[in-house]
Amino acid sequence: MAAAQIARIESLEHEGRGVTHVDGKTIFVDGALTGELVEYASYRKKTSYELAQTVRIVEPSAQRVAPRCRWFGICGGCSMQHLDAPGQAAVKQRVLEDALWHLARLRADVLFPAIHGMPWGYRYRARVSVRLVPKKGGVLVGFHERRSSYVADMTSCEILPPHLSALLPRLRALIAAMSRPDRLPQIEVAVGDAATALVLRHLEPLNDADLALLRGFAARHAIDWWLQPAGPDSVTPLDADAAERLWYALPEFALRMDFRPTEFTQVNFAINRMLVRRAMQLLDPQPGERIADMFCGLGNFTLPMVRRGAQAVGVEGSRALTLRAEHNARANDLARRSEFRVANLFEITPEALAALGRFDKMLIDPPREGAVELVKSLGDDAPARIVYVSCNPATLARDAAVLVHEKAYRLRGAGIANMFPQTSHVESIAHFERG
Repeated sequence: MAAAQIARIESLEHEGRGVTHVDGKTIFVDGALTGELVEYASYRKKTSYELAQTVRIVEPSAQRVAPRCRWFGICGGCSMQHLDAPGQAAVKQRVLEDALWHLARLRADVLFPAIHGMPWGYRYRARVSVRLVPKKGGVLVGFHERRSSYVADMTSCEILPPHLSALLPRLRALIAAMSRPDRLPQIEVAVGDAATALVLRHLEPLNDADLALLRGFAARHAIDWWLQPAGPDSVTPLDADAAERLWYALPEFALRMDFRPTEFTQVNFAINRMLVRRAMQLLDPQPGERIADMFCGLGNFTLPMVRRGAQAVGVEGSRALTLRAEHNARANDLARRSEFRVANLFEITPEALAALGRFDKMLIDPPREGAVELVKSLGDDAPARIVYVSCNPATLARDAAVLVHEKAYRLRGAGIANMFPQTSHVESIAHFERG
């Protein structure tokens, strides 16, 4: 690491690092906040930029707070615990606005108020690594260290629900007691409203003693084990009854959404409920309307549309998720006004989109890759209104440019949902109208 220097931080970039300029070179400083005077040391130097670590805060920001987690800065799971909650939301809103302007030359007519929720204990989905590291005392269970493939030596996590955080040291002891702790690389966590599922990835068959240990652990700590000997499709519950216990509710729409622990759901149930509410407010589903839910998953947005009286068509690339969405429609007595289709929306053509029929409105909720082929495929009879839920401001901006500059939509509004407090992840929602 280079010798320390002192500089004033000018702004924060999209990953939460401080930005300053020294002798014409951009310096990205981990752990620094806008306006602070910091002493930093570079750990990577390139021709046009450097990556650096804060050594000392000379003049702190008024928005600086003490990180709540004792492993902050070591664990790579969070990057913003040193910034207060309003500051985090402001940074993410600016990241969204900057992406829309610099990548698409767009400004929204209205900036929606940020959607906020619990800043701690919110993460209901996670994937933690398991490593046998004799030099560190045995088994480690946790997230990767910052800028490293090593597993952080942690015994709690402030963004996991408290009951899961408390399990980390117990999971270490459990794995250490099993026959092949070196062949158990991962535990996936999925929390529902009535149950907590832990998916154990195992590279070799478990013996009877291992299974007895897992069942004893489940009984003591009120969790359900699922076993994954191969790919995601191989996941099965250790005890059959567990398959019926994993679900979350959307109370405003009187919905219960069943899911398996490896199926996609939002990590933050409270923010998801508020995001669904805002999406329905913007979409305003009406009886008699036919509405598309693109990248529908298990029906998280589709079924609220139907509950509001519309006819909804959910389109999803995963056959398994489509079957789950159909199950949830039947379980909530909404199958008559909903249908689900399997299609690769990343490669959709105008002809394939037209074959789905005309839609009055559309909701788009893609993964990080965005939905550029979908928006390019919209024709003359495109929906009058589109609500776009995004987990990547850059691909949202790219797709927004197509919608506005090529498809004659107007960006009526945009705003962030702080789905992942303490991290730099930006979830957002945008509203487009045609004509």
